[in-house]
Amino acid sequence: MREAQRQKLLLHVFPSFAAGGAQMRFVALANHFGSAFRHAIIALDGDLSCGNRLMPEIAVCYPAVQTVPERLPGRLRRARAVLARINPDMLITSNWGAIEWAIANLVPRARHIHTEDGFGVEERDRQLPRRILARRLALRRSAVVLPSRTLLRIARDIWRLPQSQLHYIPNGIDLTRFAPGPTRLRTTPPIVGCVAALRAEKNLARLLHAAHRAMANRPFRIVIAGDGPQRPAIRALAADLSLDAEFLGEVADPASLYRTFDLFALSSDTEQMPLSVLEAMASGLAVAATDVGDIAGMVAAENRPFVTGRDDAALASSLAALIGSPEARAAIGSANRRRAERDFDQLLMFRRYQELFDEVGERTAAA
Repeated sequence: MREAQRQKLLLHVFPSFAAGGAQMRFVALANHFGSAFRHAIIALDGDLSCGNRLMPEIAVCYPAVQTVPERLPGRLRRARAVLARINPDMLITSNWGAIEWAIANLVPRARHIHTEDGFGVEERDRQLPRRILARRLALRRSAVVLPSRTLLRIARDIWRLPQSQLHYIPNGIDLTRFAPGPTRLRTTPPIVGCVAALRAEKNLARLLHAAHRAMANRPFRIVIAGDGPQRPAIRALAADLSLDAEFLGEVADPASLYRTFDLFALSSDTEQMPLSVLEAMASGLAVAATDVGDIAGMVAAENRPFVTGRDDAALASSLAALIGSPEARAAIGSANRRRAERDFDQLLMFRRYQELFDEVGERTAAA
């Protein structure tokens, strides 16, 4: 994003601006590009807590948006009125939860970019017809950013969006901050770590049941960082299963936490390109995970046998095999680090977003 005479104003609409993959990617981009842009952020649930991760010098505001129960036409009129009031140079919407703002901009008030990072449990196994049609209508003239090849295929083949509008930009990771720690004696028992929001689609219950099975061969500890509505149920299940489990809640900067893990695990029902897996790979960890989204394609070839089906027994088998072989864990972790260095350096992501914003800006100037 080249410096212009005037800072362009980007309006970002998130279903929530609590810490999550899309929100953390925005923070990394905003902090990197610094004074190139001004930002206005709307969180439709009112949660703006991720804003405290922006550097103090970032020009950001949080416009007040009144939310009242009303039918779709009224919501669209209200969104369009906000667009007219803010008058951004670009509108950037995030995921299905912000799709109404894309619809409100069908008669364009601003150049539109939509970022799609994945789906909730309701679209875990198939796309809902009503949402397919809504996306096809709302996004047909928008630039659509997709971080995974699975999402790229869905946008092209199911939503039938024009290929020219689709931009595959994989997530990137700060390879300096997320890095293997110094060689040290590992703890006994080993630590299986997970960093995830405690929501239904993350299915932490599967991880706990799989751990209970895998511990028949060798004991290990479970450390889970993250918070969310499922936390009471997950803590209760860990107690019922008599697991050695620690729940840390949300960790603002988990980089050093990964260096305390012996193995990373993710048990989600649905993902696309989870940042937590990239963080684990950059930290030199082997990964035991369910085969959802792009995870099998993200990890190094040596790690792929441990990306399994979405069931307790398969995940337990991966956990047991990796816990039982420190040498394999170390070799796989090193391979994952090399893969992260080759393909997922955040500098590559920054460059691709710069190219996208330049392209969108040029189209806007020409319009």
